Amino acid sequence: MRPPVGSAKDPVNIAGMAAQNIIDGIVEQVDWKDLERVATLPGVLVLDVRNTAEVEKNGILIEGALNIPLNDIRARMDDIPGDVRHIVLSCASGQRAYYATRILKQSGRFEKVENLGGAWKTYSKVRDRDSTGKEVVSQ
Repeated sequence: MRPPVGSAKDPVNIAGMAAQNIIDGIVEQVDWKDLERVATLPGVLVLDVRNTAEVEKNGILIEGALNIPLNDIRARMDDIPGDVRHIVLSCASGQRAYYATRILKQSGRFEKVENLGGAWKTYSKVRDRDSTGKEVVSQ
């Protein structure tokens, strides 16, 4: 009997590759708890690479974020304003943002390109909570 063998795109292999690239410093991360502070710095753009339908259904990541789906990122790179030097990428869980991070880094156009740690799934769950985990209600 032959042992089970996965394809090169096996989720475990992809996760391992992404983790190794983070460890090696090839892909940098912004922690979800730092997103709001980083997003207000000059020259920073938060880029959401979820599909348009996902954004319409689940809402925007953060005020001012630009949505360019991963499948369109190469064709729509000129939609990113020229004064942007630092991009923080996010998607639903991190995989598409990881790919977009690699694409934008390889373009050489931006000084800093980072992936949002925890992605939309984490940030959307914790953004309206205080340091104790209690939900904060906006007035």
